[in-house]
Amino acid sequence: MSTLLSTVAAKPKTTTIKIIQTSDIHGNFFPYDFINRCPGSGSLARVHAYVEEQRKTYGENVILLDNGDILQGQPSVYYYNFMNTEAPHLCAEMLNYMGYSVGNMGNHDIETGHDVYDRWVKQCKFPILGANVVDTATGKPYLPPYTTIKRDGIKITILGLITPAIPAWLPENLWSGLRFEDMEECASKWVPIIKKTEKPDILIGLFHSGRDASRKTGDWKENASLEVAKNIPGFDIVLMGHDHQTFCKHVPTANGDYVLAANPGGNGNYITDITITVTKEKPVGNINFDAQVVSIKDIEPSQAFMKHFEAQYNEVEQFVSQKIGTITETIETRPAYFGSSAFIDFIHTLQLSISGAEISFAAPLSFDATIKKGDIFMSDMFNLYKYENMLYVMNLTGQEIKDYLEYSYSIWTSQMTSPDDNLLLLRSKPTGEDKSRSVFAFPSYNFDSAAGIIYTVDVTKPKGEKINIKSLADGKPFDLQRTYRVALNSYRGNGGGELLTKGAGIPQNELTKRIVSATNRDLRYYLMEYIKQQGTLSPRALNQWQFIPEEWTTKAAERDYNLLFP
Repeated sequence: MSTLLSTVAAKPKTTTIKIIQTSDIHGNFFPYDFINRCPGSGSLARVHAYVEEQRKTYGENVILLDNGDILQGQPSVYYYNFMNTEAPHLCAEMLNYMGYSVGNMGNHDIETGHDVYDRWVKQCKFPILGANVVDTATGKPYLPPYTTIKRDGIKITILGLITPAIPAWLPENLWSGLRFEDMEECASKWVPIIKKTEKPDILIGLFHSGRDASRKTGDWKENASLEVAKNIPGFDIVLMGHDHQTFCKHVPTANGDYVLAANPGGNGNYITDITITVTKEKPVGNINFDAQVVSIKDIEPSQAFMKHFEAQYNEVEQFVSQKIGTITETIETRPAYFGSSAFIDFIHTLQLSISGAEISFAAPLSFDATIKKGDIFMSDMFNLYKYENMLYVMNLTGQEIKDYLEYSYSIWTSQMTSPDDNLLLLRSKPTGEDKSRSVFAFPSYNFDSAAGIIYTVDVTKPKGEKINIKSLADGKPFDLQRTYRVALNSYRGNGGGELLTKGAGIPQNELTKRIVSATNRDLRYYLMEYIKQQGTLSPRALNQWQFIPEEWTTKAAERDYNLLFP
């Protein structure tokens, strides 16, 4: 009697890992907009609800990553950055509660200054990466360059990089003792080290940088994520941020391979969801990536999250509810795209008042902001002034002022050849949700106008011939050869938007030499103090500049207004 033994080849085991990325949250922690005092879309509360559902299926194999720019934006983060600094930082507490595995540093995180981001990094119970953030004293990374995570025997290494253009935007005191390496150069150094020491099955780039490297910011490639993905072999996934543009594609590399690149956009409205399926052989066999950008706007916020952070929510609500003063007329940014406006001219007036400068530059930092007639609250301060910029006074010649404005209006307005043309320089098709970046051909926060001078902008003329400065505001002659004291924010003064470099023609390394003075507090603080002192405000347009020829621009402005604000 014989026994027949049959053997069946065992199927290779597979494991599934879920990568969920957030980026550019900008303080949108709660499903409530504390600036406009209304329900908000997105938020970490909704992200948490989504993640918890995924954990029901994938358990510990859900890996949650944040890609920077989380410490700036909403009052909920501003309050714990600068007001209540004794309590644990709300952002660290939330990310820890949600079970984030890895974070990355963003430029707006650096903008908060050492005291804030160093405290936040220490309180996060997971690494905040930044391979190209270098400590000048040691020559070594200031933050961990990478980290390795193991799930079901699969090794995943994550390399963090940040856009290096920070010196073009931020005062040096905010990043003292640091320098920012070129992303591609830094990645080419670290990838071989990671391959040799970690031997990962999967290599992920977590890059706080966008995808379009064609436009440089000063001497830096601001958005170099795809360039790194294409030119540095070894990455399986490159996760992007910074430019607020959703993206999810397999992109070809220089060596003929493909790498998955994805970006969830900004403000917590979307997440990147990547499902990794790995055939577990020796060595690891096939690895498949299935990726999508998922809207979380309609997801019910996590009730457990909201309950856990109820006390902090109430504290922020109390903060933004403080009355600052009164305003006699409603002001909004919409008119600022088409001429002199009460909203921007209020900023000009304040900058001239607190600086003693002769001329002021300012732009609409919020695409569509309104401060309604009546009581002004702390929440309104974030609509009035979006960022934590300081105020600079710089020495500029009359010619540099003219060239600066020529550049500003060349990225702001089209060159009209007929009355039927657009006044504004618009994209043929919007590229995303952030209208300040996607509707206009160039970001609207770079549309600087001036106060302190009387001038016209002839939109039928090419760049270099648009601006005609008639006089100073007090009627005195404007002299192209004379040096003037000019008030402008620190972002612009450091080269942000390139109005001083490409526009006025001042080399990046000479900008600091032109700074006469700088405030030690952000402009929002001075706006708040000014309003408190005045009690009641009656802002008005200064009417110191206009678009010409009026017979063309008036009707064109009406058409473009309806396009922007249907």
